[in-house]
Amino acid sequence: MANPKIGVVGIPGKWSTEALADAVQAATGFRLVVNLDQVMADLEGGRLLFHEHDLCELDAVIVKKISKVYSPNSLDRLEILRMLEGRGVRVFSKIGSILRLIDRLSCTMTLHNAGIPMPPTRITESPAAAAAALHEFGSAVFKPLYSTKARGMVVIDAHDPPDEMGRQIDNFHADNPMMYIQKRLDLPGQDLGMVFLGGEYLGSYARVGDSDAWNTTIHSGGHYAGYEADEKLIELGHKAQALFDLDFTTVDVAETEQGPVVFEVSAFGGFRGAKEGMGIDVPERYVQHVLRMVQVQ
Repeated sequence: MANPKIGVVGIPGKWSTEALADAVQAATGFRLVVNLDQVMADLEGGRLLFHEHDLCELDAVIVKKISKVYSPNSLDRLEILRMLEGRGVRVFSKIGSILRLIDRLSCTMTLHNAGIPMPPTRITESPAAAAAALHEFGSAVFKPLYSTKARGMVVIDAHDPPDEMGRQIDNFHADNPMMYIQKRLDLPGQDLGMVFLGGEYLGSYARVGDSDAWNTTIHSGGHYAGYEADEKLIELGHKAQALFDLDFTTVDVAETEQGPVVFEVSAFGGFRGAKEGMGIDVPERYVQHVLRMVQVQ
């Protein structure tokens, strides 16, 4: 297929979206960044419209980002994109694969059922059960089911005064009816992103935390660094990402005294960590992967 038309679903102006669109343009001469809040599905006409473009006429679409903040609305946006697959447009990664990862609980249950080691975790709608889990853990991270970069996460300590602990649980519960509670682990100041493209391991990078923050995210002052994973850790990353059939992803892992644990498999994966921590231009490699796949369809 000569000069296929490949669109990029993402957030206009965001570095990763623009870098991917630039790589598509460099390889094909075509550039289109699609903001999903401006898309309309015309079911009778069989069209998925974005301004003057019918996305169903594209050869492929790469989904980099579906919204600035994850929410149940993100699932609705993905459902609209299923129209593309129904019309024969290749979507990277498959919508069904992404859907299983937007909700943290869905990802967790898939990993758990496959025997992937994870931090001790409790999931409940009961504040009383949440308090009991917190006393068992000593300190825990309460995580929204829809979030990225640790946004909305709260650390609660069982050693706080009972009234204060109860107030924090109630405040979290008010916005998160289903509470996801994970034991706060004693980490060595960093966690890892293991990068996979088409199921192939590209390498790992570390997110090194700021000493004043409880998490290692760049949003909280952390920075990226290189990391050489051993074969056992790479095997674990392979096993975790293979559960979801993604074209590109990162597996978030931490090494503890009890062994490695997986926090999550990313629906989209991070480009900046690979660039700054590993020196790899993921957008260019991702586009070459997409071109190979489109050529053989």
